[in-house]
Amino acid sequence: MTFNDLGLIEPIKRAVREEAYEIPTPVQERTIPLLLAGRDVLGCAQTGTGKTAAFALPILQMLYNRRRERGTARSLQALILTPTRELAIQIGESFHSYGRYTGLKCVCIFGGVSQNPQTDALGAGVDILVATPGRLLDLIGQGLCDLSTISLFTLDEADRMLDMGFIHDVQKIISKIPTKRQTMLFSATMPQEIATLASSILKSPETVTVTPVSSTVDSIEQSVYFVDKANKILLLIELLCSSAITSALTFSRTKHGANKICKALCDAGIPSGVIHGNKSQSARQAALSDFKEGKTRVLVATDIAARGIDIDRLSHVINFDLPNEPETYVHRIGRTGRAGLSGIAISLCNIDEKAYLRSIERLINKEIPVVEQHPFPMQIFTLSPPEQKQPRNFNPAPLRSGAKSANNRSRHEASFRKNASHKRAARNNPDTDH
Repeated sequence: MTFNDLGLIEPIKRAVREEAYEIPTPVQERTIPLLLAGRDVLGCAQTGTGKTAAFALPILQMLYNRRRERGTARSLQALILTPTRELAIQIGESFHSYGRYTGLKCVCIFGGVSQNPQTDALGAGVDILVATPGRLLDLIGQGLCDLSTISLFTLDEADRMLDMGFIHDVQKIISKIPTKRQTMLFSATMPQEIATLASSILKSPETVTVTPVSSTVDSIEQSVYFVDKANKILLLIELLCSSAITSALTFSRTKHGANKICKALCDAGIPSGVIHGNKSQSARQAALSDFKEGKTRVLVATDIAARGIDIDRLSHVINFDLPNEPETYVHRIGRTGRAGLSGIAISLCNIDEKAYLRSIERLINKEIPVVEQHPFPMQIFTLSPPEQKQPRNFNPAPLRSGAKSANNRSRHEASFRKNASHKRAARNNPDTDH
């Protein structure tokens, strides 16, 4: 099957050809005809399966046909709700590309930047709105955005909405959309909360499931290096010295860790960028643009900031930190090996992360090959002990560097022992008031 067999109109087929799309992905092949027929759709498909085109192409076609038939003025008719700024921008760009010959106008709104350009664009008239929940609710509260004319609603990355705590905001937004509408919900996983939400907003939906979360793309070559935590950055630098790694999306579990990794790589002469939730919108977009344009070879990211990022011809995904949720591993490595291309996923695993590795292997039903020969083999084979709590009645002064801190602490401990001795003597002396 080709895109010519999906019943798309010529303006959209022309744009698709210019994007060099020829064969639809499974989610596109199954979803597009259902949406064009007016059905609600519940899609379970992970990152990299072509979900955006699966809902964007039919939305553009339906709105284009309505405008031609009715000749009505421009009005907001389609809403796409997505969890992150990066994904919102990416979806907006896709609508502009696919709809370049339709005359339809798409506006993208998200937080972290001034709202004025966004509200000006809304005021000038819009057909399609791509939005993140927080900014959309803010504009609704200010009376600057009206959803009463929405007839097509898409909830994308629903499970990530849940993870990020947006599910109540999503429900508030849905309550402001007409009940008479066509709805499509896409999620990489289907936890009970998302299944319940889907049953409440979809009407007799068709279910489209592709690339189950427990599977990984066959074309991705996976490997794991066992290495001590302190040597991870040294091993990462060693790996990145290979010219075979032309582009690497590197995952850190925390924002602070992402900053440290990026700084260490730049200090080692490896051009790198970083994106996470504490970075400004302009900084995140600049880092992503530099990576896509090849100005930097490494992009360090946290899972939430990277969710939905689409990078063409990404050669490597590197798990600097293994995720504690095995499904996240599948989502991460799915960003390479797209569109039939090969890809490589490398994981660095210390002793404390071996349990995460076992969970991942159970989920994907395969053992990840271990690279035995490398410069920094694991030397620590015992789990890190839990943090020790200080006795309740011992509160040492904050430590300072150098000999002074040791002397201060010794004096503090000596004073503590002396006071304790005096108290015991007082309790044992009947002539002392206590």
